[in-house]
Amino acid sequence: MRESLAGDHVRRVLGILNGTTNYVLDQMTTTGADLADAVAEAQHLGFAEADPTADVEGYDAAAKAAILASLAFHTRVSIEDVAREGIMSVTADDVAWAAQTGHVIKLLAIAELRDGSDTARAGVSVRVHPALVPTVHPLANVRGSFNAIFVEAESAGELMFYGRGAGGAPTASAVVGDVVSAARHRVLGGKGPEESTYAERPILPPSAAVTRYQMRLDVEDRPGVLAQVALALAEHGVSIEAVRQPSAPEAEAAEGTQVPPRGVAQLVITTHTAPESALAATVEVVAGLEPVRTVTSVLRVEGA
Repeated sequence: MRESLAGDHVRRVLGILNGTTNYVLDQMTTTGADLADAVAEAQHLGFAEADPTADVEGYDAAAKAAILASLAFHTRVSIEDVAREGIMSVTADDVAWAAQTGHVIKLLAIAELRDGSDTARAGVSVRVHPALVPTVHPLANVRGSFNAIFVEAESAGELMFYGRGAGGAPTASAVVGDVVSAARHRVLGGKGPEESTYAERPILPPSAAVTRYQMRLDVEDRPGVLAQVALALAEHGVSIEAVRQPSAPEAEAAEGTQVPPRGVAQLVITTHTAPESALAATVEVVAGLEPVRTVTSVLRVEGA
């Protein structure tokens, strides 16, 4: 980021920056394990600490996202500037439905430069949260305890950097590399690169991020319900990209998913891109609609 792309303009960075959470989510995807069992397995293998809070709550990924955003956009970004959401709310049902809709769930760090040409304000947006990633995207195939950074630059195009992100040996290799670098500077009288903050771009609040939502709803199984939901979205300037209403046999055949009770239908609604503030407000309104029994899941969709 600092050297090879010094002559380019980075527009966006998508990253799986925490090997522990990637291992946990991968186990949930491939084995059907629930979150607690997958975390316990990660601890047994040495990928997770005895207290995994920094990993599963997204603090580690948020710190790394702040560093990457600072390097990419020449603007000081602190961890307090990163909107953070961990994986503790991700369920086995979420993972199973992700597979049904052609996605996998990853804890993504997203740093992007908004130019103000759309409905969002200009500035730097940085966030960490679970996201649905289409299975055709390169990040969807980052398995186990591996990390990856997917960079979108103006001239170089799309670049990806990939490697192990958890475990004793990979961590030791990175630490020794830093020690050797510091020793080389000390012996030769040089110094490392200084912080580059000449751009001084504004840091945008979480509400200004632009993303897509996928909502799963349990609703009363009667005519007109979808129209009410669509109207609520339209009133907040959010358009629908796709709607899926699994039939009862399809829901029963969806391995790992919960089947709704009789008289209740499931809706899976994917939106077009919109500001986070509009999407969040829409979810709140939809949850209060009379025919909506519950909003069972809300996940962002990234990488499409």
